[in-house]
Amino acid sequence: MTTLFIKNMVCDRCIMVVQAELDKLSLNAKNIKLGEVILDKEITPAEKDTLVKILAPLGFEVIDDKKSRMIEKIKSIIIDLVHHQDNEIKTNLSNILSNALHNDYNYLSNFFSEVEGTTIEKYFIAQKIEKVKELLVYDELSLSEIADRLNYSSVAYLSNQFKKVTGLTPSHFKQIREDKRKPLDKV
Repeated sequence: MTTLFIKNMVCDRCIMVVQAELDKLSLNAKNIKLGEVILDKEITPAEKDTLVKILAPLGFEVIDDKKSRMIEKIKSIIIDLVHHQDNEIKTNLSNILSNALHNDYNYLSNFFSEVEGTTIEKYFIAQKIEKVKELLVYDELSLSEIADRLNYSSVAYLSNQFKKVTGLTPSHFKQIREDKRKPLDKV
Protein backbone atom coordinates (compact mmCIF):
# COMPACT_ATOMS: atom_id res chain seq x y z
CA MET A 1 0.00 0.00 0.00
CA THR A 2 1.03 3.58 -0.66
CA THR A 3 -0.35 6.68 1.03
CA LEU A 4 -0.09 9.93 -0.90
CA PHE A 5 -0.82 13.35 0.51
CA ILE A 6 -2.24 15.79 -2.01
CA LYS A 7 -2.43 19.53 -1.46
CA ASN A 8 -5.48 21.59 -2.51
CA MET A 9 -8.08 18.83 -2.37
CA VAL A 10 -10.93 20.81 -0.84
CA CYS A 11 -14.18 19.30 -2.07
CA ASP A 12 -15.90 16.20 -3.40
CA ARG A 13 -15.22 17.35 -6.96
CA CYS A 14 -11.48 17.37 -6.18
CA ILE A 15 -11.78 13.78 -5.02
CA MET A 16 -13.55 12.87 -8.29
CA VAL A 17 -10.85 14.57 -10.40
CA VAL A 18 -8.01 12.82 -8.55
CA GLN A 19 -9.88 9.49 -8.81
CA ALA A 20 -10.28 9.95 -12.57
CA GLU A 21 -6.57 10.67 -13.00
CA LEU A 22 -5.62 7.63 -10.91
CA ASP A 23 -7.94 5.49 -13.04
CA LYS A 24 -6.25 6.73 -16.22
CA LEU A 25 -2.91 5.56 -14.79
CA SER A 26 -4.43 2.24 -13.65
CA LEU A 27 -3.64 3.07 -10.03
CA ASN A 28 -6.34 1.61 -7.80
CA ALA A 29 -7.30 3.75 -4.85
CA LYS A 30 -8.34 1.83 -1.77
CA ASN A 31 -9.52 5.07 -0.15
CA ILE A 32 -9.62 8.73 -1.19
CA LYS A 33 -10.49 11.59 1.13
CA LEU A 34 -9.63 15.25 1.25
CA GLY A 35 -5.86 15.56 1.05
CA GLU A 36 -5.10 11.85 1.19
CA VAL A 37 -5.10 8.90 -1.19
CA ILE A 38 -4.41 5.31 -0.17
CA LEU A 39 -3.45 3.10 -3.08
CA ASP A 40 -3.81 -0.67 -2.90
CA LYS A 41 -0.18 -1.26 -3.98
CA GLU A 42 3.23 0.33 -3.74
CA ILE A 43 3.85 2.69 -6.64
CA THR A 44 7.11 3.05 -8.47
CA PRO A 45 9.02 6.34 -8.55
CA ALA A 46 8.16 6.60 -12.26
CA GLU A 47 4.43 6.19 -11.54
CA LYS A 48 4.65 8.80 -8.80
CA ASP A 49 6.48 11.25 -11.10
CA THR A 50 3.82 10.74 -13.77
CA LEU A 51 1.05 11.35 -11.23
CA VAL A 52 2.77 14.51 -9.97
CA LYS A 53 3.02 15.84 -13.55
CA ILE A 54 -0.62 15.04 -14.31
CA LEU A 55 -2.00 16.57 -11.09
CA ALA A 56 0.05 19.79 -11.16
CA PRO A 57 -1.85 21.50 -14.04
CA LEU A 58 -5.09 20.62 -12.25
CA GLY A 59 -3.98 22.61 -9.19
CA PHE A 60 -2.95 19.67 -7.01
CA GLU A 61 0.45 18.97 -5.51
CA VAL A 62 1.73 15.69 -4.10
CA ILE A 63 3.49 16.55 -0.86
CA ASP A 64 6.22 14.46 0.69
CA ASP A 65 7.61 16.35 3.64
CA LYS A 66 6.14 15.78 7.08
CA LYS A 67 5.49 19.48 7.79
CA SER A 68 3.43 20.00 4.65
CA ARG A 69 1.45 16.83 5.29
CA MET A 70 0.55 17.95 8.81
CA ILE A 71 -0.53 21.40 7.59
CA GLU A 72 -2.67 19.85 4.85
CA LYS A 73 -4.28 17.47 7.34
CA ILE A 74 -5.18 20.39 9.62
CA LYS A 75 -6.62 22.35 6.68
CA SER A 76 -8.53 19.33 5.36
CA ILE A 77 -10.13 18.67 8.75
CA ILE A 78 -11.19 22.32 9.05
CA ILE A 79 -12.53 22.47 5.48
CA ASP A 80 -14.45 19.24 5.98
CA LEU A 81 -15.85 20.48 9.28
CA VAL A 82 -17.00 23.85 7.94
CA HIS A 83 -18.09 22.97 4.42
CA HIS A 84 -19.30 19.36 4.68
CA GLN A 85 -20.46 18.75 8.27
CA ASP A 86 -23.47 21.04 8.63
CA ASN A 87 -24.04 21.88 12.27
CA GLU A 88 -21.73 19.12 13.48
CA ILE A 89 -19.28 21.41 15.27
CA LYS A 90 -20.50 20.48 18.74
CA THR A 91 -17.11 20.12 20.38
CA ASN A 92 -14.38 22.71 20.17
CA LEU A 93 -11.91 22.81 17.33
CA SER A 94 -8.91 22.11 19.54
CA ASN A 95 -10.40 18.77 20.67
CA ILE A 96 -11.34 17.80 17.12
CA LEU A 97 -7.83 18.48 15.79
CA SER A 98 -6.04 16.93 18.78
CA ASN A 99 -8.10 13.74 18.55
CA ALA A 100 -7.87 13.44 14.76
CA LEU A 101 -4.13 14.11 14.56
CA HIS A 102 -3.07 12.51 17.86
CA ASN A 103 -1.11 15.58 18.91
CA ASP A 104 -1.43 18.21 21.59
CA TYR A 105 -3.38 21.24 20.32
CA ASN A 106 -0.70 23.69 21.51
CA TYR A 107 1.86 21.86 19.39
CA LEU A 108 -0.47 21.88 16.36
CA SER A 109 -1.32 25.54 16.86
CA ASN A 110 2.29 26.69 17.19
CA PHE A 111 3.35 24.52 14.26
CA PHE A 112 0.54 25.83 12.03
CA SER A 113 1.29 29.47 12.94
CA GLU A 114 5.00 29.00 12.30
CA VAL A 115 4.49 27.43 8.86
CA GLU A 116 1.43 29.33 7.62
CA GLY A 117 1.97 32.74 9.23
CA THR A 118 -1.57 32.73 10.63
CA THR A 119 -3.30 30.94 13.45
CA ILE A 120 -5.52 27.88 13.19
CA GLU A 121 -8.33 29.97 14.65
CA LYS A 122 -7.98 32.66 11.96
CA TYR A 123 -7.92 29.98 9.26
CA PHE A 124 -11.04 28.40 10.79
CA ILE A 125 -12.80 31.79 10.90
CA ALA A 126 -11.81 32.49 7.27
CA GLN A 127 -13.35 29.16 6.23
CA LYS A 128 -16.52 29.90 8.20
CA ILE A 129 -16.84 33.34 6.58
CA GLU A 130 -16.44 31.78 3.12
CA LYS A 131 -19.27 29.39 4.01
CA VAL A 132 -21.40 32.32 5.22
CA LYS A 133 -20.76 34.08 1.88
CA GLU A 134 -21.79 30.94 0.00
CA LEU A 135 -24.99 30.59 2.01
CA LEU A 136 -25.81 34.30 1.61
CA VAL A 137 -25.42 34.06 -2.17
CA TYR A 138 -27.69 31.00 -2.29
CA ASP A 139 -30.30 33.14 -0.50
CA GLU A 140 -32.13 30.11 0.91
CA LEU A 141 -31.46 30.63 4.63
CA SER A 142 -31.98 33.57 6.93
CA LEU A 143 -28.99 35.01 8.77
CA SER A 144 -30.35 33.40 11.93
CA GLU A 145 -30.43 29.98 10.24
CA ILE A 146 -26.90 30.50 8.90
CA ALA A 147 -25.67 31.44 12.39
CA ASP A 148 -27.28 28.31 13.79
CA ARG A 149 -25.89 26.05 11.05
CA LEU A 150 -22.34 27.30 11.65
CA ASN A 151 -22.71 27.24 15.44
CA TYR A 152 -22.40 30.96 16.07
CA SER A 153 -23.73 31.92 19.48
CA SER A 154 -25.80 34.74 17.96
CA VAL A 155 -26.55 36.57 14.72
CA ALA A 156 -24.79 39.62 16.18
CA TYR A 157 -21.58 37.62 16.73
CA LEU A 158 -21.71 36.25 13.18
CA SER A 159 -22.34 39.77 11.79
CA ASN A 160 -19.47 41.29 13.78
CA GLN A 161 -17.05 38.56 12.71
CA PHE A 162 -18.21 38.83 9.08
CA LYS A 163 -17.66 42.60 9.08
CA LYS A 164 -14.25 42.26 10.76
CA VAL A 165 -13.07 39.81 8.06
CA THR A 166 -14.75 41.26 4.94
CA GLY A 167 -15.28 44.91 5.81
CA LEU A 168 -18.97 44.50 4.97
CA THR A 169 -22.06 43.59 6.91
CA PRO A 170 -23.75 40.38 5.77
CA SER A 171 -26.75 42.37 4.50
CA HIS A 172 -24.50 44.74 2.52
CA PHE A 173 -22.61 41.77 1.09
CA LYS A 174 -25.91 40.19 0.11
CA GLN A 175 -27.03 43.42 -1.58
CA ILE A 176 -23.97 43.92 -3.73
CA ARG A 177 -23.51 40.20 -4.51
CA GLU A 178 -20.12 40.85 -6.00
CA ASP A 179 -17.97 37.84 -6.46
CA LYS A 180 -16.27 38.16 -3.09
CA ARG A 181 -15.75 34.42 -2.65
CA LYS A 182 -12.28 32.97 -2.85
CA PRO A 183 -11.52 29.42 -3.94
CA LEU A 184 -11.08 27.33 -0.78
CA ASP A 185 -7.45 26.60 -1.57
CA LYS A 186 -6.75 30.38 -1.65
CA VAL A 187 -8.23 31.16 1.79
